[in-house]
Amino acid sequence: MRGLVVLVTLACFATAQHQALIDYLERRLLAIEDRISLWHEQTTRYASELRELKQQMVSQLETLDKEKEALRMNLDGVGTRVDRVERELDYLETQNGAQPCVDVDDKLIEQQVTLVKEKQKAKYSKLSDCSDMISSIKAMKILKRVGGPKGVWSKDTGRGSGKVYIFNGTDDDTIHEFSSVQDFARSLGLSLAKTIKLPSAWKGTGHVVYDNHAYYINQVDEITVVKYDMKNNSVTDSAVFPVQDHVPVYSLTPETVMDLAVDEEGLWAIYSTRQNDRHISLAKMDTNLLDIEQMWDTNCPRENAEAAFVICGTLYVVYNTKQPGRSRVQCVFDVNDMVTNEEAPLVYFPKRYGAHSSLKYNPQEQLLYAWDDGYQILYKLIMKKKLEI
Repeated sequence: MRGLVVLVTLACFATAQHQALIDYLERRLLAIEDRISLWHEQTTRYASELRELKQQMVSQLETLDKEKEALRMNLDGVGTRVDRVERELDYLETQNGAQPCVDVDDKLIEQQVTLVKEKQKAKYSKLSDCSDMISSIKAMKILKRVGGPKGVWSKDTGRGSGKVYIFNGTDDDTIHEFSSVQDFARSLGLSLAKTIKLPSAWKGTGHVVYDNHAYYINQVDEITVVKYDMKNNSVTDSAVFPVQDHVPVYSLTPETVMDLAVDEEGLWAIYSTRQNDRHISLAKMDTNLLDIEQMWDTNCPRENAEAAFVICGTLYVVYNTKQPGRSRVQCVFDVNDMVTNEEAPLVYFPKRYGAHSSLKYNPQEQLLYAWDDGYQILYKLIMKKKLEI
C-alpha cells in the first residue's frame, strides 16, 4: 500500500513538471510570435519608407537631368558668345591703326579700289581658274579612334574614287586601304583593311593619295618624293626634292620634314630649310614627273605650327593657340596675291583632343581629313569666293 502511494506521488510530480514545461513553451512561443509580428510591422514600414525614398530620388534625378540639360544649353550659348567675342577681338587686332587725317575724294578712292581689284582679277585668271577660300568650319565629326597618336588618313582626292587610306604612325612601309569611309567607320580597328606593302618606308605625316597613286616622303640621306601606283603595286616615279638642309616644317610635328598637299590645282609640297628656318616655304609640283614648277618663301612662321593644307593655291597654316584644345588658321599665303592675312577670315577649329598631326583637304568634298591624337576627324568647310572679300 505504501509503495502505491509513492508511485502515485511520483506520477503527480511528473505531471506537474510536464505541465510547467508546456506552460513555459507556450509563453516562449507567444513571445516569439509577438517579435515576429513586430518585425513584420517594422519591415512593412521600412519597405514603405524605401518606396517613398525611391520615388523622391527618381523625382530629384529627373529634376537634376532637366537642370543639367538647361545648364548645358546655357554653357553652349556662353561658349558661342565667347568664341564670337574672341573672333571679333582677333579681327580688331589685325586691323591697321588709325588712318591719317587726310581729305581724299571718295570717287578717287573708289576708282583706285576698282583698279586694284581689276588688276588682281586679271592676274588671278592667268594663274588659276580656282577662286574658293575658307569662310568658316561648318561642322566637326569624330569618326573613330584607331592607331597611334600621329598619322595620316585621307580619301583618294582624284575623281571617281571613294577609297580611304591610313598611314598609321610616322615611320612605316604599310598602307591600310578601305573601300569607303563607311567601311572604315564600321571596321574594328583596321581589321577590314587591305594592306599595301610599299617598297620603301614613308617618313612623317606628309603623304597624300591622288588619282590611284600614293605620293609619300622617303628620307634616308635626302628627301625623296615617291609616286606609287596603287593598282599595279609598283613605283611609277621618284624624285629627290631639290632643296638642301631641310628642317621639320612644323615645330609641333617634328617628324614631318615635308608635307604634301592636293587641291583643285594639283600637288603641292610644304617644307622649310635651314636657310629660312623661321618660316614655311611652298612649292608647286607636277603630278606626272614630280618636277618643281614654282617655289615661294612665305611669311608664315614655323613656331607653334601644327599642320597646313592648300585650297585653290592658298596655303593655310594651323597653329596651336594658348588656350587648351584650341587651334586656328593664323597665317594665309596666296600664291596669286589675292588674299592676305589681314583680309582672310578668322577660322577656329572646334574643341579637340591634342594637336593635329595632319590635315588633308579633299577638293571634291570640301572636307578636311584630320588626325588628332589617334582620332580620325572630318571637318566640313564653308567656302566663299576670294573676289568677294
